[in-house]
Amino acid sequence: MANAAAFFDLDKTLLAKSSTLAYAKPLYQSGMITRKDLLRSAYAQSVYLIAGATDDQMDQMRVYMSEMVKGWEVEQVKEIAREALGTVIEPIVYAEALQLFDEHHEAGRDVVVISSSGTEIIEPICELLGADKAIGSQVEIEDGKYTGEILFYAVGEGKADAIRALAADNGYDLDHCFAYSDSITDVPMLEIVGHPVATNPDKELRALAKDRVWPVLDFREPVSMAARKAHNRNRAAGAAAGAAALGMAWYAAHRLRRSS
Repeated sequence: MANAAAFFDLDKTLLAKSSTLAYAKPLYQSGMITRKDLLRSAYAQSVYLIAGATDDQMDQMRVYMSEMVKGWEVEQVKEIAREALGTVIEPIVYAEALQLFDEHHEAGRDVVVISSSGTEIIEPICELLGADKAIGSQVEIEDGKYTGEILFYAVGEGKADAIRALAADNGYDLDHCFAYSDSITDVPMLEIVGHPVATNPDKELRALAKDRVWPVLDFREPVSMAARKAHNRNRAAGAAAGAAALGMAWYAAHRLRRSS
């Protein structure tokens, strides 16, 4: 096993937009959300891109996610997530992020993506990018449908807890691990590793990074589709096995530990 890992936030760190909000159009086209939801998502996306996310906004997103997904068929969500990868996700992946993935893999580190987006959304994205593991928010499922109850929300201290648990399970030395994020809400995740990196940081995180002398990365435009597909072919086979059971498997183990 690798004794270290690189932990990446997803939205505005690896992707130029919010992964959850980016899927609003295909969800609308499938009839799963209303036009009002579509417009609300577009507005939320624009605010997020301009100003970033605060703790209050993340709490609002949790409520919005809970209300929106209640009653959705899980398999339909998975199908949409995979079918829309080419139109929704491929155009918004940062070239520099893929280069970092390669550098960490070459150094013998696992690459782990951890995002507030739902597990069923992020797993195909992580396969596409070539991540080894991924953790997303987990919504309760009964009879193949979401109940709307969020069992685990991968935000703030929740991300830090998940990283600690994953490190314990996989033998990662956190002092030798890296973490990348754009948001001030992810300070708990950045603080627990030996190598925190503010990546496309919002105003608050940029100021904190300067104060704490953390490295700062600013990515440019997303990479071309052709270059990304060439990269994907090199990593896809190994990534598919690693990403297959991510969110649910981690949450189940985490809940068992808490109840024991």
